[in-house]
Amino acid sequence: MTPLDDRIGEVYLDAAAIRTRISELAAEVVADYSDLDPVLVGSLKACVPFVTDLSREVGIIHAIDFVELAGYGYVETGGHEQIRFLKDLDLKVTGRHVILVDEVVDTGLTLHYLTRMLALREPASLAVATLFDRPYRRLVDDLPLRYVGFTVPDEFFVGYGFDLDNRWRNLPDLHLVRS
Repeated sequence: MTPLDDRIGEVYLDAAAIRTRISELAAEVVADYSDLDPVLVGSLKACVPFVTDLSREVGIIHAIDFVELAGYGYVETGGHEQIRFLKDLDLKVTGRHVILVDEVVDTGLTLHYLTRMLALREPASLAVATLFDRPYRRLVDDLPLRYVGFTVPDEFFVGYGFDLDNRWRNLPDLHLVRS
């Protein structure tokens, strides 16, 4: 598929590199959770390609569920991050091994909120898998990041879950966005 938007730039990571890294992450998950029936919890919407591909590669029994959060940044709220659930889990995670799957970790504020809320439900364990990480933007240190695909620069991306004007999430490669 050829992008029809001039703002979509060159490929930063191609589909083959992404697939290879997801296979490696899946092997780590299998090694860590082989007899534990984990729950993959995707944080909507950008996570959909990643959680889907990761689930296909994880060759052990597992469940999948989703949450969706809305965050309001510091400017809109006068200096306080406000986050609310748009969609909560359907599954009970008490006593279960939970792997929170997110597309990218930036500041960590939303992820910190979500891991604290999930911890209140008393899972047996809680870990985070992210395909893309920007640790230099982190404002929170105590995140249970266990599986990290790629460390990426502070660029605006589209494709493989990232959108531009609510479009182009379906591109198989990760593209830079031209300004």
